[in-house]
Amino acid sequence: MIHETAQIHPSAVVEDGVVIGANVVVGPFTYIASNAKIGQGTEIMSHVVIKGPTIIGKDNHIFPFAIIGEDCQDKKYQGENTRLVVGDRNVIRESVQMHRGTTQDKGMTLVGNDNLFCVNVHIAHDCIIGDNIIIGNNATLAGHVKIEDYAVLSALSPVHQFCTIGAHSFIGGASVVVQDVPPYIMAQGNHCKPFGINIEGLKRRGFKKLEIRAIRIAYKEIYRSGKTISEVKPILENMAKEYPSIALFTRLIESSTRGIIR
Repeated sequence: MIHETAQIHPSAVVEDGVVIGANVVVGPFTYIASNAKIGQGTEIMSHVVIKGPTIIGKDNHIFPFAIIGEDCQDKKYQGENTRLVVGDRNVIRESVQMHRGTTQDKGMTLVGNDNLFCVNVHIAHDCIIGDNIIIGNNATLAGHVKIEDYAVLSALSPVHQFCTIGAHSFIGGASVVVQDVPPYIMAQGNHCKPFGINIEGLKRRGFKKLEIRAIRIAYKEIYRSGKTISEVKPILENMAKEYPSIALFTRLIESSTRGIIR
């Protein structure tokens, strides 16, 4: 179950049944429970705890004192066989915590690819994390939170249960997120409020001028027109026929259970 090219420090504790892929490195005093699977090329540094059932993909880098796949902190959890699934090429810095899911949701916490989790980030049960996301030091996600691709959640920012942070959005430091954050926008504060479009982020990711202009128009319809969300929604749906990026607005509005920040 352990590939012959894996490098495991003699002081590490790796239980029987662990699956470890090619060229994995396991540092000193790390503990990996029997129901964990580690993909090829992943580096696990010292004093890491990996429990499970947990699947970790390829080429991840896990720094000291991270705790991956631990039992969740939901009082309803009674030891059910839930999972954590982590994708590829993630950087998981010191003391990050990622907990498994609960049976009250899909039974799984899911982390995508190419993400950066800075020091002491907490990913609670049943969260869904997309790709190319940055979460700053000491930011904390409560249960059932969803963060979409390319979002940035800055340091010291907590996110309330069942909230969604939309794709390409930027949340400033020490913000308190208690409602859904639409895609593309910049937001900050306690409670978090919108402050325009994340223009520089969109430019870096190759958005064209006309697409950015359409996103700015959609933002004004939502936040500056004085219209209700039900009045704005058909306008956004019509815009999305010409500019597909606008569909991210309508999708989040339709799925929102907590409402969007205002």
